[in-house]
Amino acid sequence: MSSEYLKEAEVRMTKSVESLRNDLHKIRTGRAHPSLVEHLKVSYYGSDTPLSQVANVTVSDARTLTITPWDKTMIQAIEKAIHGSDMGLNPVTAGTVIRVPLPALTEERRRDLGKLVRTEAENAKVAVRNIRRDVIQVYKDLQKDKEITEDDLKKAEENVQKLTDKYVAQIDQHSAAKEKELLEI
Repeated sequence: MSSEYLKEAEVRMTKSVESLRNDLHKIRTGRAHPSLVEHLKVSYYGSDTPLSQVANVTVSDARTLTITPWDKTMIQAIEKAIHGSDMGLNPVTAGTVIRVPLPALTEERRRDLGKLVRTEAENAKVAVRNIRRDVIQVYKDLQKDKEITEDDLKKAEENVQKLTDKYVAQIDQHSAAKEKELLEI
């Protein structure tokens, strides 16, 4: 019975780590990657739509993204979305194709992005710790209702802590890898 709560906690912690990985993928490292802009919202017939649903985003070379809208009238809206983002990108329109050259990262910008990576990692750790707190509270309630013994409570707390430590270590690995990638020139 108590292992189902532990499994639920593991699923939730896995989702937190996956969310961090997705967020880190969106942080620019100097190399072109479609996920850098796919999350941008474009005004499409009055509703905000992700760029990936209105255009094809490909990598033409190491520092250039090519965006080909499916509806040719979307070119201005896509340019506006890219200019409005906080990524510092300047799209260049060539007929029906938008090219987005990625400028080289300055040392200052790399440090700022490193801080952003650490902030995202800390947010993911907080999410994992909140999951730990919630599950331990469930176990304490079970013990209070006399459904589990005090020894079972201690064992459950230890298991939840081991699980938390495992996922915090994964978060640290992902953030360290991303910071290393940011510092590569």
